[in-house]
Amino acid sequence: MSTDTTSRGRPSIADLVAGLSIAGLLLPEAVAYASIAGLPPQSGVLALFAGLLVYGLMGNSRFAIVSATSSSAAVLLAAVAPLAGTDTVLRMAFGAGVVLLTGVFFVIAGLARLGAVSSLIAKPVLRGFALGLAITIVVKQMPQVLDVHPAHSDFPRFVQELVTSWPHWNLAGGAMALIALALLRGLGRWRAVPAALLVIAIGIGLDAAGYCKVWGVAAVGPIALDFSSPALPALARTDWLRLGELAFAMALILYAESYGSIRTFALRHGDSVSANRDLLALGAANIASALFHGMPVGAGYSATSANESAGAKSRAAGLFAGAVVLVAVLTLLPWIAHTPEPLLAAIVINAVSHSLNPAALRPLFRWRRDRLIALVAVAAVLLLGVLDGLLAAIGLSLLLLRGLSRTGVSWLGRLGDSHDYVDTARHPEAAVPPGVLIARPDVPLFFGNADGVFASIRERIEATPALQRVVLSLEESPDLDATSVEALCDFAQWTHARGAQLVLARVKDTVRDLLAQVSSADLPAGAYAAWSVDDAVRPIPAA
Repeated sequence: MSTDTTSRGRPSIADLVAGLSIAGLLLPEAVAYASIAGLPPQSGVLALFAGLLVYGLMGNSRFAIVSATSSSAAVLLAAVAPLAGTDTVLRMAFGAGVVLLTGVFFVIAGLARLGAVSSLIAKPVLRGFALGLAITIVVKQMPQVLDVHPAHSDFPRFVQELVTSWPHWNLAGGAMALIALALLRGLGRWRAVPAALLVIAIGIGLDAAGYCKVWGVAAVGPIALDFSSPALPALARTDWLRLGELAFAMALILYAESYGSIRTFALRHGDSVSANRDLLALGAANIASALFHGMPVGAGYSATSANESAGAKSRAAGLFAGAVVLVAVLTLLPWIAHTPEPLLAAIVINAVSHSLNPAALRPLFRWRRDRLIALVAVAAVLLLGVLDGLLAAIGLSLLLLRGLSRTGVSWLGRLGDSHDYVDTARHPEAAVPPGVLIARPDVPLFFGNADGVFASIRERIEATPALQRVVLSLEESPDLDATSVEALCDFAQWTHARGAQLVLARVKDTVRDLLAQVSSADLPAGAYAAWSVDDAVRPIPAA
């Protein structure tokens, strides 16, 4: 676990530098994500302020940057567009309703201590959904780049119309977007450089000089912020009921995305994770955003990664970033209105590029686990649309449940002088060897319970002093899915970082073969060589 508790709790110069660095990324992305959602730019900016301020005060992760995300923006558009059509005012009202109910669901889940709610969606399904969504987002940015407007919104016909309209493409807009992407990718190697802000500045200069008008490239247009009148959206009761179904799906995908980002960087730095506290913080942030007609907010991977790379030490980095963005908005807002739309599209494409890499699915094919599930999730998004694809992905995860997501763990001890190890809760006379902790999950590990099982074991480990070895008996798990494999590898890394040795016992041949394919440095072959718990308790001979 991290020992840098002082820097985590107090603002530092490093946080100020990180805040300055990421502010140049967050403001352009906020405007760009509003365009994905079909909302005015101010919706993204107001959501950014709500996310940074509320999570900075209430959240747990020192790296998480809570703001609008590309995935939630796309889901919001898919949710409200059929209800509101082209009416911007009505679209904002429905959007605020979805965001408000999403926040309410988060708060309820946090109060009910449902921090493991993201386990309802299997990781292969999430990865497939993310890949399909990224493809959809990139393709849907092309009208802004090429200045063509397909009549159909469903993906197959949209692509067909986009391709067949090639004689009407604005090649100047396409060239502008390509150059912007090259600059974003090139400058992105230096995290301290606000690449997105520099690209926006260049675009504003081109528009101010009149080049964009000559090239037929449109600008974003005026941005009006209103902090003076927070209010609930005026909707009928039937509308609230209809939005509730959409908000539940939004909450699931937004929390799964946020929890994934938060957990990834917490494990990397040995930080603790407080899922229920983060649920409450995300709920409050979304409610605050909704009151000002902002977008849904979550801990997106790209912004959180940028914050970590910039050297953030505490949540103060997000607060500093919010202050910098506020100064920029108060002084530069009229200029931001001159941002060419192809540049915003380039910023969006660059932001989702990490999800476009099919390599994220490669482990599933190498392990021969859940490959079809991930591909079906990709196809669902592309063929059914973002919202229906999301609901289909959630349904697919629920159909895959093979039992209740129980997280029971038995703690074993040696019975007398025998080689038998039994549950100490049922056999208090069983003795536990000094410096050893022996855990046996009572249920087969799978995506719905793996994180919860290992969280229970971690709690027991943290409460056990002078621990030298952890023995994990997998006798109840005849096989492991991809989510369980990742959870086991994460647990092995966490245990190794604490200076304890992890040994697996009673591992089935199928799991042994799978772990050999995974080839984790924290789970060498010797770690699962023991056939019995008694063998696993004995010291492993040096190689």
